[in-house]
This record gives sequence, structure tokens and C-alpha cells, in this order.
Amino acid sequence: MLTKRLWLILFIGIAVFYLWGLGSVPFVGPDEPRYAQVAREMLAHRELITPVLSGFPWFEKPVLLYWIEMASYSVLGISEYAARLGPAICGLLIGAVVYWIGSSIETASRSREASSKESETPRDGLGRFSALIWLSSAGALVFSRGVNFDILLTLALTGAFACFFIWHVRYGNPNNRKGINPASPALKYVLVGFYFFVGLSLLAKGLVGVIIAPGVITSYFLIRREWPSKKFLTSLLWGIPLALAVAAIWYGPMLKRHGMIFVADFILQHHFARFLGNQYHHPQAVYFYVPVLAGLALPWTIFLVAAFVSSRHWRWRGDKAIDRLRVFSLAWILLPLIFFSVSQSKLPAYILPVLPAVALLVGERVTCFLSAQRGHRVLKLTGTLLLLMLAAGSVYLHRHYGLSILVIAIAVAPLAAVALVALARPQMGPALCVLIALAMFVTSAFSLKGIAPAIARRESVRDLLAAASSRGYDTAPLVQLHNVDRTAEFYAANQLLYADHLKPMKLEGAAEVAAVAQYRGGLVLCLVPTEFESQLTTYRRVQTEVIGNNGRTSLVVVRVP
Repeated sequence: MLTKRLWLILFIGIAVFYLWGLGSVPFVGPDEPRYAQVAREMLAHRELITPVLSGFPWFEKPVLLYWIEMASYSVLGISEYAARLGPAICGLLIGAVVYWIGSSIETASRSREASSKESETPRDGLGRFSALIWLSSAGALVFSRGVNFDILLTLALTGAFACFFIWHVRYGNPNNRKGINPASPALKYVLVGFYFFVGLSLLAKGLVGVIIAPGVITSYFLIRREWPSKKFLTSLLWGIPLALAVAAIWYGPMLKRHGMIFVADFILQHHFARFLGNQYHHPQAVYFYVPVLAGLALPWTIFLVAAFVSSRHWRWRGDKAIDRLRVFSLAWILLPLIFFSVSQSKLPAYILPVLPAVALLVGERVTCFLSAQRGHRVLKLTGTLLLLMLAAGSVYLHRHYGLSILVIAIAVAPLAAVALVALARPQMGPALCVLIALAMFVTSAFSLKGIAPAIARRESVRDLLAAASSRGYDTAPLVQLHNVDRTAEFYAANQLLYADHLKPMKLEGAAEVAAVAQYRGGLVLCLVPTEFESQLTTYRRVQTEVIGNNGRTSLVVVRVP
């Protein structure tokens, strides 16, 4: 095992990694640039309540992420790094909360063993390994480095579940005998944190938090066939008003300003309609989140499967802290998984809030294997899975993005080397588990510098617009032909033309581009899929100048003589 000093150095290094390179690639996808732009417009308008996009109210998401971005912009200036700093810090804070849960279980287990004649399997390192597993998982590494609401919701729900569960195990468990699991006086009040974080989840991503939080806790008690303690039920009388008071910081002013328009758009449209319908075009099979969870949990997927398999040996109604943690973590995973699987709109990020529970279950398996000197088969299977995933990913990156074999090989080498060690020397035990995590960080760092820029270049128009600006077109109106690239909403915020107050102008032919250019003074910039570039360059009514292309989208200057 690593000493406490080495663990501290390791976690400091991980924190540095999480905060490093956040601005090394441009915004990608439809959401990152929009969320960054909303915060920029709110800051420019000195607006703290109503989210604003293209000068108009935008009710799609709550305000917490925008507040964090605005604070970061105010200190660091407007940049990709500043926009992504908040989510990165959230990822680190989730790791700290996961460590708190795991270390509390360690303390409870030692207290029980010291205060009674019962023996418990040692849980030394549960907090440290669980935090390391969260921080090194693919889901945490990806979503902590992008502008998104799901990492905020994950932090809020993890904080809520941590406060409830630690209070429940150390103070609110009616089955504790006198002298077992003694609680400090401060733990009596940690339940306040549960209601605070539930309220914060409403500011993080809307109403989903008040469905998941009580749903998980109810599922936990149902699985254990146990009633909540009277203390917890009584706390609802003051806790629910506390959660609503936290949420009312934003919902109150929004309702006062916008009334039923806010209710219809934000609550009915972006909650109920999104859940029940497919108007946002994210349909997937009902089993969609099973492979997604397996991917988010990498490189610990086999350990998670081992945890599920071991459930047949669990003491489902056992009173030990570790028994309760297993059941609670399982409920924490299954309830959101089932809930979002029923939804008609599915995106991978929706189940990110279950990943801290995955880290706790995997951490429990790791510490169990290490204390019993078992788990060699799991480590071998982990090595095999990693090699297969790296091979498939390398082929995809080479064929789809044209990346050189050498660049890919350098990036995947650390993880591939550790996978081979896992196959050859699974008996290395704790050192191998730490090496797997370290290899994830090193491979991620190499990928961030060697692979991510090539991918992001195809998915963002930042560099194309910078090239146009260097040629003096930084104020020219911008339209889009046949497609809408959302990254232009941030990088060409003052140039982009909108068809209405929230939809960028999408034209369907060269004649329409010419008409807009004529109306806008004789010149526009046009983003067009590269395969349709010739529609503009061969159109006789206009003169064109191709600024360049990113492999997917071309930027063309269109003039009407």
C-alpha cells in the first residue's frame, strides 16, 4: 500500500492535472459554445437572473453553471479555460466527497469492531481508492473538462447522498446498539447538508434532482425492507422548506419576471416534453445506458461487473456500515439508470450522476480483493478489455480522423503497458490498481495534446473564423448553408445571423446566400459542409473566396457584384 504521504502527493498531482490544459482545444459540440456564450452575454448585460442567448431570454437550463462561468470570466477573462474551470473543480470536489463517504465507512467499521465482539473485513483504503477510481474513470475525465450541467448535478446529488448516508450510518440508524458507531455531535447536523444539496440540484439542472434524490433513498429502504428513522421523517418538515428556499434564490425572481412563459418553456417544454417525447431527436434503445455505463466506468468496468456478481453474497439487510453502503450504492446506480432508460430522450451524460456510486462499489471490491489477496482474474480481464478497447479506438481514430499511427501509439502506450502488466503480473495487487489509474491520467494527457486538437479542429469553426478575422472579415455577417454549426454561436457571436431569436440562420441554396448577401451590403461569410462548397464557388451570380476548411466545414466569402 502507498503511505499517506504518497497518497497526498498523488492526489495533489491529480488536482494539477484536472486544472491543466482546459483551454488547449476549442469548444466542440452543440452545447459547450452555447453555454459559454450565455454566460458571456449575461456578464456583458450585468444580468444575474435571466439566461440570455443572442440577446433574448433562454430558458433551457437553470443558472448555476452560468454563475460559475461569470465568476470565472470576471477573474480570468473570457476564454475556453475560464469556461471549463468550474466543471473541473466540480470533478475534484466530487472526488473529495466520495473520499468522505468511503473514509466514513472505514471509521464506522473500525468503531463497530472496537465496540463489539463482531469482526469486520478491514476496509482500510476504501476512501482513497474510491476517490481515485472516480477521478480516473473515463466519465469523470471527459465531463470534468467540458462545459456541461451534468457535472454540477453530479456534485449536488453526490453531496446530498453523502450527507444523508453518513448521517444515516453514524447517527440516524435506529438499529445501532449503544456504543456502536458513535457519532460526533456535529454529525447530528449533517442532514442539513442533504436538503441544501437537493435544493442546489434544482439550480444545477432543474427538477431531475428532486426525482433522483428521494427516489434513490426510497429505493434503498425498499430494498432493505426497512422504515426510515423517525428522526429522518421528522426532518422533512424543515428540510423540504430549506431545499425550496435554496432553489427559490433563482426560481422566485424568474417566476416574478417571466411568469407562465417561464413555466411553459422551462418546466413543461424542457422537462416533461423532453422526457416524454422525441422532439429533441435523441432516441435510443431502452438498453442504451448499459453500454454507456460500461464506457463511463472504464478502466474499472470489469471491477463493476465483479461488484454486481458479488451481490449474491451480500447481507442485504445487514446492519454493518459496509452492508448499507453496498445496497445504497446499488440503489444510487439503478434508480437513475431505470428512470433515464424510460425517457424518450437519451444522452450519455444523463447518467453521469451514478458514477460516484460506481466508484464506491468498485472501491469496495478493490479493498476486498486486496485484503483477501484475491482479484487476479478481474485484473487479467481488465487488462484484456483495455487492450481490446485501445485497439478498436486506435483503428477508429486512424480511419475516421486520419491521425498517424505514431501519434496514436504514443498516446495509448501507457495504458497498453499497464494492461499487459495486468495480464502478466496480476498478483501486484494494490500497486497495479494505482498504476491503472496513473496510466489513465498519462494517456489522457498525451491524448489531450496529440489527439484532441485534431478531433476538435474538425468539430469547431474557431480556427476558420480566426483566419477570416486576420483577413479583415471580423465584422462581416455570417450565415450557414445546409447545416448549423453551433460553435459559431460563441466564436462568431457578433457576426452570426439568426432566423429568429434563438435559431441561427440556415439557408438551403446558393441563391438564398446571394439574396442575404445583397440585403446585408453585398458581402457575407458562409459556413457550408465541405462537400457542398462547390454550390457556392460555381454559382455565377456571386464572387467567392474560400478561407479554408477544417475537414468537415468550409468558410467561404460571398460577394454580390
